[in-house]
Amino acid sequence: MTTDRSRSTSLKVRVKARKGRTLAQKLWLDRQLNDPYVAQAKREGYRSRAAYKLIELDDRFRLLRPGARVVDLGAAPGGWSQVAAKRVGADGGKGRVVAIDLLDMPPIVGVDVLHLDFLDPAAPDRLKALLGGPADVVLSDMAANATGHRKTDHLKIMALAEAAALFAREVLEPGGAFLCKVLRGGTEGELLADLKRDFAKVKHVKPAASRADSAELYVLAMGFRQVPSAA
Repeated sequence: MTTDRSRSTSLKVRVKARKGRTLAQKLWLDRQLNDPYVAQAKREGYRSRAAYKLIELDDRFRLLRPGARVVDLGAAPGGWSQVAAKRVGADGGKGRVVAIDLLDMPPIVGVDVLHLDFLDPAAPDRLKALLGGPADVVLSDMAANATGHRKTDHLKIMALAEAAALFAREVLEPGGAFLCKVLRGGTEGELLADLKRDFAKVKHVKPAASRADSAELYVLAMGFRQVPSAA
């Protein structure tokens, strides 16, 4: 009897060397062509394999409740926004999903897309205006362009995570949740400790769809305790 594993091994796509294609490009293409999540995303109509990270985490922690307001930071190409719109009912006129990315992102039913750099000073207020009220969930899958220098890349993504956490504190409803991508490397522990002051539960999570060889992690903070406003 042929197992799924042996069948997938026998059907592995071999990427041939081609003039002008670097080794890094060949390895990336090989990984994409043989990634079961990439294939599943194509079959099920999701724009990226990342959709399955959010699906798994929502199945475990019930973040995306019907009628909820959700902000998706760093949304392109839109996999997380698709999942959020479906699960809160925004694709059917319930709830609300607001997405932002500097990159172009074709429309998604039930999602308001803002084409803007999240670090633009105008971005927070424009997102709040689109939301029309406090958010129940803030998602961030933002990542900076990689330099190849591990420490630099880690610092860049942690700066984005800290900016996302600051925004989450400004817009979340009491009891709300924040899910954010980070990279394993040391300073993500500082973010975890900082979030514990304002959320009832904070933890690192790594969904199965995150590649095993990746330093990628997610910080999940639930049960937002609203920060008292300054007198």
